[in-house]
Amino acid sequence: MQLSFWERDTYFSNIDVLIVGSGIVGLSAALHLKTIQPQLKIMVAERGLLPTGGSSKNAGFACFGSPSELLEDLAHHSEDAVFSLVERRWKGLQRLRQNLGDYTIDYHRWGGYELFGQQQEQLYDTCIDRLPYLNRHLQSITGEAAVYRNVDNKISGFGFKQVHHLLESTAEGQIDTGKMILALTQKVQQSGVLVLNGLEVQQLLDKETGISATTLQGIQVKARAALIATNGLARQLLPGLSVVPARAQVLITKPIPGLPFKGTFHYDKGYYYFRNIGNRVLFGGGRNLDFKTEETPELGLTKLVQSKLEELLRTVVLPDTPFEVEQRWSGIMGMGPKKTTIVQQVSRRISCAIRLSGMGIAIGSLVGEEGAELVLQQL
Repeated sequence: MQLSFWERDTYFSNIDVLIVGSGIVGLSAALHLKTIQPQLKIMVAERGLLPTGGSSKNAGFACFGSPSELLEDLAHHSEDAVFSLVERRWKGLQRLRQNLGDYTIDYHRWGGYELFGQQQEQLYDTCIDRLPYLNRHLQSITGEAAVYRNVDNKISGFGFKQVHHLLESTAEGQIDTGKMILALTQKVQQSGVLVLNGLEVQQLLDKETGISATTLQGIQVKARAALIATNGLARQLLPGLSVVPARAQVLITKPIPGLPFKGTFHYDKGYYYFRNIGNRVLFGGGRNLDFKTEETPELGLTKLVQSKLEELLRTVVLPDTPFEVEQRWSGIMGMGPKKTTIVQQVSRRISCAIRLSGMGIAIGSLVGEEGAELVLQQL
């Protein structure tokens, strides 16, 4: 791609920070940098027309862990590690709301729910036994008592079948991820950040005088420092780091008159999840049906997963309600052996803020700010 003198001089000269990835982490990092040092010239390079990974493709759950998820985490991590992550998710959500406003991102605190079927009776019993313990820790984080509680009485009103028990998380909410990423993009652009879509960084080199980025479009980008914020796609630039791409498939129904529930819902240890979007139902998950196939950086759909999503909609969620699927899509998460983010310096002038483990809405704003702080140390 050939640039004119004007284009090269205006867009590509004297760049202080190059951020790779225009999702919630990359844009939050740019916003933080501009807030701390407004004079910086910052470029955000995004290879797609829209954020490629998951920031505008996810389900929009503003959550910090269902009871069974936290108990599963406690079986593999220390108490401090688990609840410090819960605190980061809680604080990250507050930061996102503070940065953009509840109305802008269509935030609603309609509660979150975990469904338990007949096969999960033992898991449910364990959760009930540990609810007082979990609630004590969550109260110290949120300031709210009894965040988790049993609401079996709501099952019939929601119209579910094959659901024996229901636990509610009163603090959980939901957002519109499209409105969120648009508002965040507009806010960073208004602050003077250059956001360039369709510019794919293929290699980053740390040189004596700064970093040099090679792009698919043949444009060389030079800057004083760089931050990689491509989450599940980070291995393409950082093959040595422990981050595994994980595809999440979803579908959404056409409007359903009189939809009987609102909120966010977790099923089968969180491997399936659904929510209302107005009077539609978004349903996603099924990665556990074929982990290996879903460990991919490629967007796409599989018959195995999509058929299972429709089956669960028909038999569990909307058993007495006709529905039609209007749209299907997928997004890419970044996972690893632990639910810890990777926010670190990878060379003298290159840092990364990646591996959000499916918690991008909750912790993305904080992770972006942490990445920005690393970059400030390199300037």
